[in-house]
Amino acid sequence: MTPEKFQAQIADVTREIKGRPLDKTLQAFLNERFPATGPEFQAIAAACRDAVAAGWMCDREHGGIKFGRVVKPCPEIDDFSVDVVEMTDIAGPHHVHPNGEIDMIMPLEGDAKFDGHGGGWFVYGPGSAHRPTVSGGRAYVLYLLPQGAIEFTRASA
Repeated sequence: MTPEKFQAQIADVTREIKGRPLDKTLQAFLNERFPATGPEFQAIAAACRDAVAAGWMCDREHGGIKFGRVVKPCPEIDDFSVDVVEMTDIAGPHHVHPNGEIDMIMPLEGDAKFDGHGGGWFVYGPGSAHRPTVSGGRAYVLYLLPQGAIEFTRASA
């Protein structure tokens, strides 16, 4: 797996969601079109495992969370950025999603859940905020951020 091949895989997803509002309708669409047990989802999950093993994904660590921006916003993926984190039973830093956030949740060990959701897709709308939390095990979470917009805060909740 190379960064270029990974970006091409993500482009298959972003092409299908380009211009759609980030809301529960989009979440339902993603879970139907790219289900967690489906071949596209599983291929992206395998690519993440391979890229982490190769050392170019989740290549930074802070506070027990491995992370990294894999792709900056660009026309090839419809101006989304791609970040991937690896988390095990931990809460991350509080942040706001000015344009929303699309999460691809990939449990790796145990009954890992991200913000209470198991394997699949979860969508936060524009202006939402949270302290991202993985509980019940270990997971990768891939974040698609429109225009790469994220604002870390000092809030604790």
